[in-house]
Amino acid sequence: MNHQSLITNHPSSTSKESAHLDYVLRLADNAMILGQRLAEWCGHGPILEQDIAITNISLDFIGQARAFYQYAAELEGKGRTEDDFPFLRDVLEFKNVLLVEQPNGHWGHTLMRQFLYDAYNFLFYTALKNSTDKRLAAIAEKSLKEIKYHLRYSSEWVIRLGDGTEESHQKMQEALDDFWMYTGELTTPDELDAYMVELGIGVDLTKIQAPYSQKIEDVLTRATLTKPENSWMQSGGKQGKHSEHLGFILADMQFMQRTYPGMEW
Repeated sequence: MNHQSLITNHPSSTSKESAHLDYVLRLADNAMILGQRLAEWCGHGPILEQDIAITNISLDFIGQARAFYQYAAELEGKGRTEDDFPFLRDVLEFKNVLLVEQPNGHWGHTLMRQFLYDAYNFLFYTALKNSTDKRLAAIAEKSLKEIKYHLRYSSEWVIRLGDGTEESHQKMQEALDDFWMYTGELTTPDELDAYMVELGIGVDLTKIQAPYSQKIEDVLTRATLTKPENSWMQSGGKQGKHSEHLGFILADMQFMQRTYPGMEW
């Protein structure tokens, strides 16, 4: 894809700063919303070991989100803090991809959603550590240690359940069918993605499309699962157009801050 075709004109210095901030917030929102989703499993995992594991993965994502939100606050320079971005913005201001806001469903649903995102996330952060933005590169390099584990964990579970019993295989295939239409948005660049690549800040999503597809194919083959033939994909999350599910997540996540503004522990 020609990145220039996605850019109608070159932004001014002010809009460059705004675009940079928006890009960082996208990364923060992806991590925050998925971390919040996984946190819903705390105390509800199928067995204690996996309850602890998925909760720790949730904390990894929330930790990554904090790093991005802290940086966003510095870039904006208007006195907002890392807490203001997740707790005091409305649903249309969130720019996370649609996949991460989808409901957990059963254990197999959660692990399938996780794998489809982890495969992308590993490739994305691997490329992001080469960003000319040293702060983003540092966050990416630090986060990769966790993300490698996330991918291994979700891949092994998809294989274990997909190639398990007849019931587990059926549930994993249904989960794959349900979430597949949200995967296209992960590796499809929009104007902001293209502009960040032009500046040397962002990740060229077109370059991770092939390795992403290959990783998905490899794991699904081992899991004896069939990739859906439907090529139509949902999109809009990166532009603030979300499913109804995000509103419910934010209602839970933002309740305390909105009910008791400025509260401190």
